Amino acid sequence: MKSFPADMTMQAVAAENNLAETAFLVRDGDDYRLRWFTPAVEVPLCGHATLASAAVVMERLEPARNRVVFQTASGPLTVSRANGNYVMNFPARPSDGVAVPAGLAEALGVVPVEVFVNAFNYMAVLDSPRIVRELSPDMAAIARIDRPGVIVTAPGDGEYDFVSRYFAPAKGIPEDPVTGAGHCMLSPYWAKRLGKTAFTAFQASRRGGKVICRVAGDRIELEGTCVFYLEGEVEF
Repeated sequence: MKSFPADMTMQAVAAENNLAETAFLVRDGDDYRLRWFTPAVEVPLCGHATLASAAVVMERLEPARNRVVFQTASGPLTVSRANGNYVMNFPARPSDGVAVPAGLAEALGVVPVEVFVNAFNYMAVLDSPRIVRELSPDMAAIARIDRPGVIVTAPGDGEYDFVSRYFAPAKGIPEDPVTGAGHCMLSPYWAKRLGKTAFTAFQASRRGGKVICRVAGDRIELEGTCVFYLEGEVEF
C-alpha cells in the first residue's frame, strides 16, 4: 500500500480477521509507517503484530534487510535480526503502586498481593504462577475497570523468571495470547524486584508464548521468533 486505507476500512478488516491485532504498514522512505487495530479499536503499541510486520519486511518485501524502523503512535520502533530471532526496541511503560481498585479483586476472582497502574493498564501481582495459570476472570467486570486492560503476573517456575496473562475485553480482546506492550510494563517491575535487567518470561494464555526481555534504560528489548503460516490478498 502507498497510503493507509480509511480508518473505518482498517477497523473493518481487523474485525473480520478477529485476531488480537491486525497490523497495517506503508512504506515511508527507508522506513515504514505502522498502525495496529484490535477487532474493536486502534491501539498505540503492539508487540506481536510489530514482530510479524518486521518478518514481512525482512523475509518477503526486502530480504536483504537486517533492520527496519517503524514510525508509530509510540514513536520510532526498531526491529533487528539476531541469531535467527527478531529483537524489538520499545518504550518502557513504568508504573506506580496503588491500593487495589474497587472491583478488581472481584473481577479477577482473587485478591492481588500488589497492584500497579499506568495510563494503559492495571497490573495485579499474584502469589504464584499456578494462580496465574488457573485464573478465570469475569470478563464483563474486567471491561468495566477504568483502564483498557489488566495484566496479572507472578514469579516464574523452572526456566521462567516470571509469568503473566493479559485481559482486555474493553478492546475486543478477552485474553491476548502474547502481549509485547504488556512486557513493557512487566519488565521494569521485575527488574526492580529481581535486581536484574534480562529475563525469560512466559505468557500463560491457552496458546502461550515465551518472551526474552531486556531493560535498557527507558527502553525495553523484546526478542522472539516469527513463523509464516498464511499469505493471501484482502479485497476491500
